[in-house]
Amino acid sequence: MERIESVQNAKIKSWKKLHTKRGRDKSGLFLIEGRHLVEEGLKSNAVVKELVIRDDEEIPPEWSAAGVPVVYVTPKVMQELSETETPQGFAAVCEQPKAVNVTFEQGRFLLIDGIQDPGNLGTMIRTADAAGLTAVILGEGTADPYNGKVIRSTQGSLFHIPLQTMNLFDAIERCKDERIPVFGSSIDGSTYSVIAPQDNFALLAGNEAKGIQKELLNKTDQNLYIPIYGAAESLNVAVAAGILLYHLRNA
Repeated sequence: MERIESVQNAKIKSWKKLHTKRGRDKSGLFLIEGRHLVEEGLKSNAVVKELVIRDDEEIPPEWSAAGVPVVYVTPKVMQELSETETPQGFAAVCEQPKAVNVTFEQGRFLLIDGIQDPGNLGTMIRTADAAGLTAVILGEGTADPYNGKVIRSTQGSLFHIPLQTMNLFDAIERCKDERIPVFGSSIDGSTYSVIAPQDNFALLAGNEAKGIQKELLNKTDQNLYIPIYGAAESLNVAVAAGILLYHLRNA
């Protein structure tokens, strides 16, 4: 058991670098914080390298933490390490999973084109998990899924659903090869309610400001439109994705 009292400790300094994409990419690690996220990480197949616990807390007895090194830290050190204003007293250093190789033989997929807001990306991953999707495919220009705000927004779904970074043109072609229909979201599309639920599908969701690339929309089987009944100009992209995912999946 190790206890750290100084914010100048070398281990704390190295963990703080995990708040940056460069630090995460260089180390292959990422940091999670909060009791729920740490518990989800331990319950999943994630490789938890070290648990970080504030010294006024104890490891909950229901956690499966056998063999995981534990570092206790002072409240000041936990505050230094945390990205939130009121740390819960639990954090963990995890290994980024090795690249998965998603197969497109059948299933339900969310294809993400350049979503840049971490909160939106995390919510979409969480929604895809809740809707029972097979995988989330992250296209070029999409926020880093191991960004702290993304992780917190997933509420643990990061550990439940495969994520794969991939060229979206290739992903669409893979879907077409397996006769998986691909749907985009566009104001020039058909009202989504005219489409029947699907056993297999891929939904393409695009950048908050620019939407989906026109070249990608031209590759879809059909583009869908969610009517706006009030004065709002548009729906939040994560909300729109949730509406379409739940409509398209065949309960």
